[in-house]
Amino acid sequence: MPTIESSLVPGSADHAANRDAMLRLLDRLRDLERRTRDKSSSSRERFEQRRQLLPRERLALLLDPGAPFLELATLAGLGLDTPDLDRSVPGGGVIAGIGFVSGTRCMVSASDSGIDAGALQPMGLDKQLRIQEIALENRLPFVQLVESAGANLMQYRVEDFIRGGNLFRNLARLSAAGMPVVTVTHGSSTAGGAYQTGLSDHIVMVRDRTRAFLAGPPLLKAATGEIATEEELGGAVMHTSVSGLGDYLAEDDRDAIRIAREIVRQIDWNRGRPDATARPFEPPRYDAEDLLAIMPADPKRPVDMRQVIARLADGSDFLEFAPDYGGATVCGTFRIEGWPIGVITNNGPIDPAGASKATHFIQACCQSHTPLLYLQNTTGFIVGRAAEEAGMIKHGSKMIQAVTGATVPQVTIHCGASYGAGNYAMCGRGFHPRFCFSWPDARTAVMGAEQAAGTMRMVAKAGMRRRGEVDETRLDEMSARIIERFESQTSVFATSARLLDDGVIDPRDTRAVLAEVFSVCREADARDPQRIQFSVARP
Repeated sequence: MPTIESSLVPGSADHAANRDAMLRLLDRLRDLERRTRDKSSSSRERFEQRRQLLPRERLALLLDPGAPFLELATLAGLGLDTPDLDRSVPGGGVIAGIGFVSGTRCMVSASDSGIDAGALQPMGLDKQLRIQEIALENRLPFVQLVESAGANLMQYRVEDFIRGGNLFRNLARLSAAGMPVVTVTHGSSTAGGAYQTGLSDHIVMVRDRTRAFLAGPPLLKAATGEIATEEELGGAVMHTSVSGLGDYLAEDDRDAIRIAREIVRQIDWNRGRPDATARPFEPPRYDAEDLLAIMPADPKRPVDMRQVIARLADGSDFLEFAPDYGGATVCGTFRIEGWPIGVITNNGPIDPAGASKATHFIQACCQSHTPLLYLQNTTGFIVGRAAEEAGMIKHGSKMIQAVTGATVPQVTIHCGASYGAGNYAMCGRGFHPRFCFSWPDARTAVMGAEQAAGTMRMVAKAGMRRRGEVDETRLDEMSARIIERFESQTSVFATSARLLDDGVIDPRDTRAVLAEVFSVCREADARDPQRIQFSVARP
C-alpha cells in the first residue's frame, strides 16, 4: 500500500502559528472541563459528612483500572444555563462515556450530584438521550449511578417534561433489546425520576442514603395529609425488603459499586464476544504531535487532509481511490490497528465528480463491509453556472443518498470547516453517524459569517434601491449583527454545547479514539443479544 510522504515543515512560521492556535483552543477546552470538575468537587465536605463518595470517585471505582474510558459530551449546555460564559458550568449535570466494567465494555452514566444536587438540566436530558441511543445502536450494557434532585424547576420548560418521557422509554427499549440495565441508586431518585430506578433490570440501593418515591414527605402531606419520613416512604431497607423495588442492599457507596461490578461480571456479557485477538500493525510513521499544526490557524487557507490520514493510518499507508478524478474529494482505505477503514475527506469544495466518486466509494465499502470515516473539512458543494450544468444537485443528492443508506458503521470527525450541505454529504450529526467528534478548531454553519452578511446586504440593498433610500450605515449595522450572530454559533464551543457532536477531542488522541469506537462498532455488529417482546419487569 502506498505510503503518504509528510509535507509538514517543523519549525516553520506556519507550523508554529497553527500549533499555537490549536493549543490555545485545547487550553480553553480543558479549562472548561476543569471548571465542571472543580464545581462538583467543591461539594466534597458535604459528601464526606454523609459518608458518600463524589460522583467521579464512584465512577473511578466502577471502571476497570487502566482500561480506556471515552467520556462523551463534556461541553453539553455550555453558555445555555447562563449568558455569562465565565460562570457557565458545562456537562449537563451528567458524567457519561464508554468504559469497561469487570472486563465488559459498557455505557456508563453518573449523576453529577456535586452540582445542584444532580438536578437534571435541559441539555443533560439531551445528553442522556444521546448516550441511550449509542447504547442501543452499539449493543452496550447500560450502567447508571443515580443521585438526582430531579428536574431543575428554575429552568423548567414544558417541552423538557414531555420529551423526558423518552428517557424512560429508552430504558425499557434497552431491556427489551437484550441490553441489561444496571443501576446503583446512591441517593435521591424521586417523582418521575423514580422510574430511572424502577425501569432497571438490576437495582442496588444504599442503606440510609437511597430515596426513591413518587412524592416526598412535604408533597405527600400537602396532597393527602399523610405524614411519613423519607426513610419510611422510600428508603433502601423498605425497598429491598417490603416493596421489592431494590434487589441488593449495600452498606455504603463503595459496597454498592462492588455489587454493581459483580452483577456485570455475573451477566457474562462477553460469552458471545467475537474473537478480539489483536492484529499485528505498524504505528504511523509520523508523530501525532504533528496533528496540532496541520490545520491552518486561518481557516481560509487550504490544507492537504492526506497529512491528517498519514498520522492516523498504520504505517502511514493509504490506498487512494480514483485520485485523478474529483480530486478535491479524497477517498481511500487504510488501517487502524490492523483493521481496514474507508475514509472520505475534503481538500476543497465537493464538485460533481467528487460527489460521484464518493457515492461509488461508499457503496463499494458497504459491499466489502468496510466501516467509513468522514474527516470533515468542507466548504460545501461547489456553486456556479458550470457546476449547475454539470448536475451538482443531482450528483450531490446521490452522495447524500449513499450516506443515508450505508449499511456499515459511519464515524465522523469535524477537523475544520463544515459548511452548507457539505455537512450533510459528509455524514454530519443529522445523518446519525455511530459517533461524531470535533477538533477544537472545527467550525459549522450553513455558510461563512461574512458570506451570509454579504448575501443579506445585497438583498437588503436591492430593496432599498427599489424604495430609493439606500442607507449604508444601516447596511453596515445589519452586516455586523449577522456576522456576530453567525460567529457566536459557529465555533465548536457553541456546537458541542448543543450536543451537535459527541464531544471535543485533542487531535493527538484521534487515532486512539477511532480505534476505540470502531472496536465498539465491530463488537456490536457481531453480537446477537437475546431480544424479548418486553422489558424485564420488577417482581
